[in-house]
Amino acid sequence: MFIAQSRSTPLSSEIQHVFTIRRKKISQICRYNKSCCKIKAVIQSGNDNKTVKDANFMEKSMEESNGLLVSSGKGRDVKAVVTLRKKIKEKISDKIEDQWESLMNGIGRGILIQLISQDIDPVTKSGKFAESYVRGWLSKPSDHPHIVEYAANFTVPHDFGRPGAIIITNLLDKEIHLVQIVVHGFNEGPLFFSVNTWIHSQKDNPESRIIFQNQAYLPSQTPPGIKDLRREDLLSIRGNGKGERKLHERIYDYDVYNDLGNPDKSEDLARPLVGGKEKPYPRRCRTGRGPTKKDPLAERRIGKPHPVYVPRDETFEEIKQNTFSAGRLKALLHNLVPLIAATLSSSDIPFTNFTDIDKLYKDGVVLNDDNDPQKNKFLSEILDKVFSVSKRLLKYEIPAIIRRDRFAWLRDNEFARQALAGVNPVNIELLREFPIVSKLDPAVYGPPDSAITRDLIEQELNGMSVEEAIQDKRLFILDYHDMLLPFIGKMNSLPGRKAYASRTLFFYTSRGVLRPIVVELSLPPTPSSPRNKRIFSHGQDATNHWIWNLAKAHVCSNDAGVHQLVNHWLRTHACMEPYIIATHRHLSSMHPIYKLLHPHMRYTLEINALARQSLINGGGVIEACFSPGRYSMEISSAAYKSMWRFDMEALPADLIRRGMAVEDTSMPLGVKLVIEDYPYAADGLLIWSAIKEYVESYVDHYYSEPNSVTSDLELQGWWNEIKNKGHVDKKNEPWWPKLVTKEDLSGILTTMIWTASAQHAAINFGQYPFGGYVPNRPTLMRKLIPHEDDPSYENFILHPEYTFLASLPTQLQATKVMAVQDTLSTHSADEEYMYQLHEIQQFSVNDHEVLKILKRFSAKLKEIEHTINQRNKDIRLKNRSGAGVPPYELLLPTSGPGVTCRGIPNSISI
Repeated sequence: MFIAQSRSTPLSSEIQHVFTIRRKKISQICRYNKSCCKIKAVIQSGNDNKTVKDANFMEKSMEESNGLLVSSGKGRDVKAVVTLRKKIKEKISDKIEDQWESLMNGIGRGILIQLISQDIDPVTKSGKFAESYVRGWLSKPSDHPHIVEYAANFTVPHDFGRPGAIIITNLLDKEIHLVQIVVHGFNEGPLFFSVNTWIHSQKDNPESRIIFQNQAYLPSQTPPGIKDLRREDLLSIRGNGKGERKLHERIYDYDVYNDLGNPDKSEDLARPLVGGKEKPYPRRCRTGRGPTKKDPLAERRIGKPHPVYVPRDETFEEIKQNTFSAGRLKALLHNLVPLIAATLSSSDIPFTNFTDIDKLYKDGVVLNDDNDPQKNKFLSEILDKVFSVSKRLLKYEIPAIIRRDRFAWLRDNEFARQALAGVNPVNIELLREFPIVSKLDPAVYGPPDSAITRDLIEQELNGMSVEEAIQDKRLFILDYHDMLLPFIGKMNSLPGRKAYASRTLFFYTSRGVLRPIVVELSLPPTPSSPRNKRIFSHGQDATNHWIWNLAKAHVCSNDAGVHQLVNHWLRTHACMEPYIIATHRHLSSMHPIYKLLHPHMRYTLEINALARQSLINGGGVIEACFSPGRYSMEISSAAYKSMWRFDMEALPADLIRRGMAVEDTSMPLGVKLVIEDYPYAADGLLIWSAIKEYVESYVDHYYSEPNSVTSDLELQGWWNEIKNKGHVDKKNEPWWPKLVTKEDLSGILTTMIWTASAQHAAINFGQYPFGGYVPNRPTLMRKLIPHEDDPSYENFILHPEYTFLASLPTQLQATKVMAVQDTLSTHSADEEYMYQLHEIQQFSVNDHEVLKILKRFSAKLKEIEHTINQRNKDIRLKNRSGAGVPPYELLLPTSGPGVTCRGIPNSISI
């Protein structure tokens, strides 16, 4: 992270005075750095004797003439131990740079450190300070091979006070990764400054970095000596909203989604701006790139492998980079399978039978050597490095959905079970009114009444009336009609795409099983067919059976699109981004709420930037592989406009809104599930309760005084900016929570942490386990269901299996999305999970009471994991146990690396 070169707000005179002194000292140092190139050249040439000679001479001359080091007179001797992290995989150039860095730090000319006291200096009216360079290295080497430690020695007056901040100036030629600084020698014992941050080189930005001690302070409690630094640090993070951001910067600012299209490359890749009155959307992190040539409102794109800007500390660390790069390589290799098949057949081809799909898991695909020997030689070399099976063989892991029961996906009860325990269990609703009526404009979309009639429903209700079933809360609906119908005409105009707007009705039987009873599929009205709707139910004969399976496949395709574009991307990834930006811009790293939220912001801006580059962009994976195609982000924007509300993102509120729970004061969270065997909700409420209890205890600890929430100016600015800048298109909505009491604050924070952790885990890490088998969850459909008078109907009667498979994604589309789902479902080796919060936070929170709160939270999560495991063994809970039924583990707190279909990370990190 870096101090900005330009600021939107003038600095106070005191800050200007302190920084003027500091800049003068640094400029003196920099004059001597010019002669350091000689030593660097010697290092590169390998002349060790001359290196030592020049180094000794330079060290002596600089010490004699510079005069910046604190002299060792009367006072207190203290030492700062600086811990840096090296790259795990180093190139030759990196090793040369490391030698140079070691030399510069060894002679004391690499890193300048200033200790800033919490007490005021009567002369400067700012915090007292003492400075020194890191010098040499500790005699005891680090236990970790990629960690190095240096020491800086100081002599400070006895009345110096306690250091509250450290200012770092990196005089090396490259950035460094600072893990922590520990200051020894004060009466309070070792003082920790744990940061885990990148420090830019002084040649990239002349300003220094401010690091605060691991002590949380509300703004009003900030020690006087570091008050100005607190404000200075926040101002530097905000920038001035101008210019293109550089990769070494740490500027957090807002922008609209104007970087998804590429009109300069092709008119077909032009995309409308998302974010504004016409297409409202949450804001993203501003990158400041210039406009395209053909559209001044569109931002110029950066293609792979070049990185998209995010503030420096938001980028993936090396272990994560390696995991993600391996995933991308794997995706690339998997894409070659259908590409080669397409080349051989001169077209992209469908699966012709179920054996074609099974081969992806059982036999793999052998790449032929016939066409391009040089190309296949290259592929063989890559494959040998990535796969240990055999040369030119690609295989997919068997997805969890068919691992225990190959034919589970065909059954109606499994189709219904996944609405409660699948990867998208957040759209099913209680049917509360009949007849079912659309809210769309009838002048445009035809008669509003659904074609689902009372007679159709009652045939499936075992003697009950519709009114009785509604009253007993036995009818449920998966309704994508109003969300999708305005886009169906445009979607069906795309080549190889055919979709309907769907409604699916379920009946909850007396035996505790949810069963689909009717599917309605709608097309936009036409002059000849103003009521363009078709009804399907599970018939008893073979023809109706196949037609019913096609209808369910269309529902699954809609569900997959809504899941990806609305519930996954919009409601977690995109909506979290403004919270993260505002947190950095308004809450000091000393602020207790910043410290609370910090683990839940890790990697999110980076993964979102990568998504804009490769997944949700024009021509990206989502457009290529999901039904909405080029209209994907427009659908996401429409859903944000019509349905997103911050207050409804809280799990209990969402369940009540959908009718899946009712208010009940006798229950722990005041809600009772309508369907007890609703795994996502049942397990989710346990996690929600634990987060709520943890956040309330934390907030109560820091905001115990009356009016402490309203008087916290950083906090109020944070919440105002989230509404007025981050979600500016909805800033005037009446449902935004107030921020007056600590109860208000706890509710807001609980929703944010839930969204970043458990909610994202529940709808992300099951993508490959459920979607990796294409017939179970096709991401698009390529054909409408044949009518009896269609020319294709006869072929359907003769070859129903081929008609079904030809309606699904092609081999290219299927394998591409499988590879992406596999990557997105993978936990990195450096994943940080919620149950580890007390281990993570102990390095940034110096408060025993808070650490106790964190330990209680971790212990609670372990109890919840035991409870979930017991539920998965309960034979009465048919949605999570039974013959061939995979257990519901998406909300189990723990996981190892890889595709595990379980584990709750702290943040949206993939």
